[in-house]
Amino acid sequence: MEIPRLPGDLLEAYRGLRDLTGMSSDAMDSLGIAGAVPASLLRPTDPRARVVAQAITVLNLARKDSAADAARANDNRLGDIEAHNLAESGDVLVVQGIDGISSMGSISASIGKRQGEVGAIVDGAVRDIDHSRAIGYAVWLRSVSPITGKWRIETAGINVPVTIAGIVVKPGDLVLADAVGVCVIPFSKAADVLAVAQKIAASEAKRQKLIAEGISVGELARQG
Repeated sequence: MEIPRLPGDLLEAYRGLRDLTGMSSDAMDSLGIAGAVPASLLRPTDPRARVVAQAITVLNLARKDSAADAARANDNRLGDIEAHNLAESGDVLVVQGIDGISSMGSISASIGKRQGEVGAIVDGAVRDIDHSRAIGYAVWLRSVSPITGKWRIETAGINVPVTIAGIVVKPGDLVLADAVGVCVIPFSKAADVLAVAQKIAASEAKRQKLIAEGISVGELARQG
């Protein structure tokens, strides 16, 4: 299933925002869009990483059979490989997973990196994070766990709506992520949010300039 595509110049304009998720979150507030998740809930494995990308989604659910039986039968039901196969260069994998059980390890991260993905947002656990960090595959995650999902999780859908920290993410939605958190912007609202965020950025740049020039705190406050 192909996802709708946003214009490349729009994505570049988002990348130009100095405070990526902060300014975008403020813009979303003004437009009545709920989609910001703090880094305390989905934390980055590399705080230097920044992501502006469209979502390829994976829905992972808990299996009902026993992990021991699945392991003995070598019955692996993780299907993220198909998501990697569908991803285009610059996309981000968005995974609804299970906390404490790994939805992604080194092999998945390596495939994603080779396919050109900028990283993954995982509402669940991830393991082998030293590897993903070393290859430059950025991950935002709920938890870190050595417990494999191969015998405990099954992929129920690829490029279907998923829920990440209470936020619904649809295939093709715009995902922003940095050290501060994650913002999910509906595909149809990406241009509207950018326009407001750029105004916020211009206003803040002006205020920062005034501060650097020595404006008094009182005068700065009077300027709103």
